[in-house]
Amino acid sequence: MSPPNIIASCKQTRFHLQDDKPSHEIDVEGLDILVKSAPETDSLSKMKPKGSAKAKAKGKELITDAHLRLKAGVHYGLIGRNGTGKSTLLKAMAEKLIPGIPHATRIAILQQSDHQFDQDASSNIDVESENLGRPGDKTVLEHVMSGDRSRNDILHRVNFLSKSFEADEPLAPVRAIRKIRHDQLKNQLFLSQKNASLKSGSRGFQARKDLKSVEAKVQASLGQLEMPKEDIDAETVKLDTQEAIETLQDLQSQVESMKLVDVKQQACQILIGLGFRETDFSKPFSTLSGGWRMRCTLASVLIQNPDVMILDEPTNFLDLLGVVWLEKYLQKLRELSETTIVLVSHDRDFVNAVCEEIIILRDQKLSYFRGNLSAFEKDFEAQKLYWGRMKEAQEQKVAHMEATVRDAMKIGKKTNDDNKLRMAKSRQRKIDERMGVQVSASGGKFKLNRDLAGWHSNKRAEIEVPTDEKGTVLIIPDATELRFPGPLASLESVSFRYKADATCTLNDINLVIHMGDRVGIMGLNGSGKTTLIRLLAGDMLPSKGTATTHPRLKVGYYSQHMVDELQEQGRAKPEVTALALMTNETEGSFSEGDLRGLLSALGLQGRTASDVPISKLSGGQLVRLALARIVWSSPQLLILDEISTHLDFHTVTALASALSSFNGAILLVSHDRFLIRSVVEGKRDIDHKMDDYFEGIDEESEETQNRRRAVFVMKAGRLHEQQNGVEQFEESLVKRIQKMPSPFDKM
Repeated sequence: MSPPNIIASCKQTRFHLQDDKPSHEIDVEGLDILVKSAPETDSLSKMKPKGSAKAKAKGKELITDAHLRLKAGVHYGLIGRNGTGKSTLLKAMAEKLIPGIPHATRIAILQQSDHQFDQDASSNIDVESENLGRPGDKTVLEHVMSGDRSRNDILHRVNFLSKSFEADEPLAPVRAIRKIRHDQLKNQLFLSQKNASLKSGSRGFQARKDLKSVEAKVQASLGQLEMPKEDIDAETVKLDTQEAIETLQDLQSQVESMKLVDVKQQACQILIGLGFRETDFSKPFSTLSGGWRMRCTLASVLIQNPDVMILDEPTNFLDLLGVVWLEKYLQKLRELSETTIVLVSHDRDFVNAVCEEIIILRDQKLSYFRGNLSAFEKDFEAQKLYWGRMKEAQEQKVAHMEATVRDAMKIGKKTNDDNKLRMAKSRQRKIDERMGVQVSASGGKFKLNRDLAGWHSNKRAEIEVPTDEKGTVLIIPDATELRFPGPLASLESVSFRYKADATCTLNDINLVIHMGDRVGIMGLNGSGKTTLIRLLAGDMLPSKGTATTHPRLKVGYYSQHMVDELQEQGRAKPEVTALALMTNETEGSFSEGDLRGLLSALGLQGRTASDVPISKLSGGQLVRLALARIVWSSPQLLILDEISTHLDFHTVTALASALSSFNGAILLVSHDRFLIRSVVEGKRDIDHKMDDYFEGIDEESEETQNRRRAVFVMKAGRLHEQQNGVEQFEESLVKRIQKMPSPFDKM
């Protein structure tokens, strides 16, 4: 399946694409982004909209006439519903598909898959190096070190030129410097082609002239590169050799100024912070699992010093220690670096801690708020209340004035009273022209000659009350009643080891879950959480101890790999839809109408459920489908392993509300502090507004007020209950991070 073709355009100025200096700031007005299902051509010449071609471009519009504005050194949180185009916008920025982004601006990006875009195609010099090989041949440490392209390009040139002087062939330095010159011209050609394809009018004419000039230089350079050695005269050899010496000296001075010795140490410290052990550094990158590859790729992004760093869901594969470490790292980076960061994450606490400004992608527009996510949500509620009250008061005033107008008109016509008729017309004109926003942009009283100066229609802007951007409310079916009471599941002195001579993964575990209980399990990766829940789900038997379940227990088990499994099914059977899959799995237990109702309650409505193949569903939609697969039988126990991955934080809030009102028991394994606090501890988050459907401790009825709520941490194969819940575990991790060596110590 071909990747979608992104078409980006904006209001261009004479400076776009002509500034060869990198910039930490981006300021693009009139930004339009649309995607097509498949690219028509790979040619850069197709990028230019001619005449009305822009208007005729067919595709899905994601962003229309928006203003993309990034200030140097500011950490931004990009928020918006799933499917609004956040990842597409980030990709367009990283690939510099947006004309207004200076081509020399260095952009590093971490995406939601382990495939990384070519972050800066123009800076890649195609020279040989003994350090280069296939990505699969690199060790973990080498993969991280290779992340900084600008630094590696310099190293590659140094190695390439040094080898040429060590060679027995006298013309080797000449060939080397010509090769470097040719690659630099090819990069210049790439920029000139892009510039010519995006310019029109007189600037386009000049850009095309420049392109022809660069093309001629590339051809001449290629001729020099392929010139037989007998045709190269002695004077040319002398000049090129001298240029090679000077270039090598300049590059070596740049290497010394980079403090490359410290870079390796910094890379090691970042890897340790992200959960790697020193023994992992020499492992081949190709042998890592998907989650550890993403951590390694994240480290390769953090090791760079780009102008703009883009992080798309960086916490997806991190445990809480890694999340808290990354929080502290990015907070320190804000103090010591001018790097601009654009961050997308479903983890509310993480966004709140790292970001100082919020970018809101909504209704195909970009808006900005100065403050973190918590401040944005509080301000939004305050604005909604303020404008709502103003509109309500004005509607009452207008209703009263309209009534007086009707009465005056009626009396005036009946008595032929011209004064009454003039008064009625005057008041009607006031209703038509002076109703609307009553405050200026600065918050003071609105004055027509000051705040609406120049030509205008005499009408003030209509009062618009901000509306909540709520996603589909998730509804989870109630659990089936049990015919007789008793614990749903219990582990008594359970131990487990995968091999007879192996160390115990679980050691002396005692856990009992009753109907209505809320149990949260946190811990570092590899501590045994997944093994524990597989024992509870009945997928494995303990090596020692007793695991029992209620005779009539039905378990709904959400594995953290369920989205991957659905994606594989979608690739194997491209025509299968969510409705077809559920029909097959329920084996006729539900009618089509019942299944549609279930899928709709979980956010897969109408044609999305019946017509869209699974292979084309987003990650968030696949999570909803996976939920439907485990709740259709109305289980009494829900075991959820990292369910918030792939969801935006709006949907995480809806999920927390749905789980809070579930009448069965919930065992939640998650690194998301917000989700554990709300679902397990039943707390309304003081920093983030919960929706009206949330049922926490304060809303518990007499039937549920005695339900058990417990947060455990899995450590060294044992369960440790946290009396202060998530907060206690987080404090212990912060203390642990403070003892780690900082990557910034020698910066």
